Amino acid sequence: MNIETIGMIGLGIMGRPMAMNLMRANYQLAFYARRSSSLQPFKSHPVQQYDTPAELAHHCDITITMLSDTPDVREILAGDAGILHGARAGHLVIDMSTISPEETRSLAMQLGHHGIDMLDAPVSGGEQGAIDGALSIMVGGKDALFAEALPVLQCLGANITHVGDHGAGQVAKACNQILVAQTMSAVAEAFLLARSSGVDPAKVRDALMGGFAYSRILEVHGKRMLDNAYRPGFKAALHHKDLGIALHSARENGISIPGTDLVADYLEKIVETGNGELDSAAIAKIILGEIK
Repeated sequence: MNIETIGMIGLGIMGRPMAMNLMRANYQLAFYARRSSSLQPFKSHPVQQYDTPAELAHHCDITITMLSDTPDVREILAGDAGILHGARAGHLVIDMSTISPEETRSLAMQLGHHGIDMLDAPVSGGEQGAIDGALSIMVGGKDALFAEALPVLQCLGANITHVGDHGAGQVAKACNQILVAQTMSAVAEAFLLARSSGVDPAKVRDALMGGFAYSRILEVHGKRMLDNAYRPGFKAALHHKDLGIALHSARENGISIPGTDLVADYLEKIVETGNGELDSAAIAKIILGEIK
């Protein structure tokens, strides 16, 4: 694929640094934004802006979407002014949002009927990973499309895996969110046990950092918990949404994932108490009794 212009839709915490990294790699970008404030960081850059996703896609070879939830992606891709109504045959949509695997497969089929290709490529690594271009990217879709998109994805991530066909990337991301949430819960429970036993949780963390219990969750989120510092790298409300996707997929597959049910309840309580904008490591505030 000869890529002349990449369209970007979704310029939030993650999408903004991703767009910056693509510009540093000398890709020509074009934007559609529902909120004009999202474009402010790019005012000094020669970037074309379009009024609808359809117009954007018509003038681009690839469109990357980085949106909050399944309905947002559905509207941008297949709504009245969506990509579906403007993209030319052979256009490639790379959806890097975290959404339903089932809906991803449906959208890929719908776009395919119009000659538009799609990859699902959700990410892990948070804001810092996006800034550093070091995201983990989990990709679903056709082999040939993955090969074509790989140079673009390599500007955004360091660990890029083609997991399988349409929706497989979203399944992998659901698995990622399960592991992250349950590991954060385990770290908080370990700190609770240490504190209740009269032992300094910070010292326990230091001891565990060099052993088999080490994880990035213990290192990064464990420190957040000890410092009671929850500026979001990834918001609790979004993590709650992601676990809802995982639980829905589990029900569709006829399986039970009880650990995920439990941490989803923790995150639901965080959201219900008005703390959904905190980092999802605030699961600890439930376990440590700081939120009742």
